[in-house]
Amino acid sequence: MRAIASIAIAAGMLVALTSGGASSAGTAPGRSPSAVAAARFKACLVTDIGGINDRSFNQLSWQGMLAAAAAEPQEIRAVFLPSVSSADYARNIAAFVKEGCGLIVTVGFLMARAAEAAAVAHPHSRFAIVDCTYASRCLTGRKAGNLDQLAFNTVQDAFLGGYLAAATSKTGVVATFGGEQFGTITIYMDGFWDGVQYYNARHHAHVRVLGWSERTQKGVFAHSFTDIRAGKRIARRFISAGADVIFPVAGGTGLGAAEAVRRADANGAHATLEWPDTDGCFSVSAFCRYFLTSVTKGIATEVKNVVLAAAHGTFRRSYIGTLANGGVALAPYHHLAGSVPAKLQAQLAKITAKIENGTITPATHSPV
Repeated sequence: MRAIASIAIAAGMLVALTSGGASSAGTAPGRSPSAVAAARFKACLVTDIGGINDRSFNQLSWQGMLAAAAAEPQEIRAVFLPSVSSADYARNIAAFVKEGCGLIVTVGFLMARAAEAAAVAHPHSRFAIVDCTYASRCLTGRKAGNLDQLAFNTVQDAFLGGYLAAATSKTGVVATFGGEQFGTITIYMDGFWDGVQYYNARHHAHVRVLGWSERTQKGVFAHSFTDIRAGKRIARRFISAGADVIFPVAGGTGLGAAEAVRRADANGAHATLEWPDTDGCFSVSAFCRYFLTSVTKGIATEVKNVVLAAAHGTFRRSYIGTLANGGVALAPYHHLAGSVPAKLQAQLAKITAKIENGTITPATHSPV
């Protein structure tokens, strides 16, 4: 795991310029070092331990920072500091406070307490945290008016993903697993499980879900977001048990599941994947042919928006992405579009509308 994390961090650093201890990486194409230095507003990102190239929320957050810098290259520069362990969280945040960043964006559930403590201790600095809110209880409740919370109601699009998985399964068995048992992970798994149950109820079917139960809140976890071997082992076990659609909610660990599906396909045991957070056909394009869809959230867009807002002196304090506002969505079907007939697409469109108007409320034990 440590080697994989180190590779991810090294990859990010290869494109980085170092400034004041921070990695001033990946600025918009065509920006000169002098333009970066002259920019008035410094937007600073502290990654979680998955690293800047995790194909998940760290990478999406950084893309949002870069998009903001590209939108206003004379105004905004973006920098990041990687966290190799949880001990780096408070240290990296403190370094950015000292540097006078206009906005410090922190990524993920694990960094919540460090971000909250810094926001309380430094009321004149501005902070944002991705995938965490006071309502989701990842923060202690010491509410800070200078801490913007960016959250995504992924139970909604995961419900669609579960329905789609059940509708396309040939074996009547689908599966999901998580990296760790956090609310931001299990909310996906809740939605997936509920979507399968909705399909069963509507079609008098009996599709089974391996790896998770929304009712009992028990399931399968890799206990890592970087352990590719663990992802491969878990997916192989699911495939052996008959699962032909697998939804890994585990960051880089999910690459192991993708490899297991590719290997199974080569051996005649056909299976597909649903990918979380990003459109997998772009973030892990080597496996695109196996992606039925991706259950996405608009982290990059919202990080860009909060950076632009802060650069212009405004501050929102909270955002929740939903199907209705476009903050969460199913990605296109790409290579497997032929597996999703027009009738099924029409069903998914109707379910989307019902979720948006509140007729369907997917169950979850993870408040957003």
